[in-house]
Amino acid sequence: MAKNDIISAENNITVSDFKKTFWRSFTILGTYNYERMEALGFNYSIFPELEKIYKDDPEGLAQALARHMEVFNMTVAPSPFVMGIAIAMEEQYKRDPENFDVSSINAVKMSLMGPLSGIGDTFFWGIFRILAAAIGCSFASQGNLIAPFIFLILFNVPQFICRWYCLKIGYKNGNDFLVKMQQGGQMNLFTYCSGIVGVIAVACMIATQISLHCPLEFTISGTTIVLQEYIDQILPCLLPLTATLIVYYFLKKKTKVSHIMAGLIILGFICGVLGILG
Repeated sequence: MAKNDIISAENNITVSDFKKTFWRSFTILGTYNYERMEALGFNYSIFPELEKIYKDDPEGLAQALARHMEVFNMTVAPSPFVMGIAIAMEEQYKRDPENFDVSSINAVKMSLMGPLSGIGDTFFWGIFRILAAAIGCSFASQGNLIAPFIFLILFNVPQFICRWYCLKIGYKNGNDFLVKMQQGGQMNLFTYCSGIVGVIAVACMIATQISLHCPLEFTISGTTIVLQEYIDQILPCLLPLTATLIVYYFLKKKTKVSHIMAGLIILGFICGVLGILG
């Protein structure tokens, strides 16, 4: 085995073990439940490393597996960061069980769920997914068959990169990395800027993907007045924005999506027949 393939000489943890955890992390939602949430998937993901850390201690391995069955739930893409930290902390505990507070392992996991989920949701659900969908829809609207592949590639490539490097960073210096970001105010700035980018992406998608205009025309004193031209002078893409906000309002009111879609179809049909909207 190549020397640079070994990550932890003490427990013989290798890059191959990390690759197993990387691929297993994609199954973290496979056993999601409302009692332990992602705990079983988390346990399954880090099992290759736990097995080596406690290779000569079956009782210790059993306790570690039971320990990681505590409730765990966060955005899946950055979850390997927490896995890396958990592996490193398990090594510390195995090395010096008398001076290491084993309860701190789950305490750290719990403390990271919120901040990392906020960043993960902002980037992967608020930015990458929307941008990938917008670009994919643009290809689809032109009848291009590669549209779904464009969406999958643009959404998943950043996720693959994030999972692998989060696992490595979390194992090597996860605790110090987060403490420095939090103390320097970089975490809040990072999240704030990400939110701005997400809002811009949503606005661009509304303007480019929602086609809605008013074809009504009036003739006054021989002058033809096109209503849509006056609406555009007030605010370009005002009708698509209004429609989006109305749908958002009903979603916030917990209205079923199927009811909203049915209402849009009926309203669109009526307005189309009457020539109010096009």
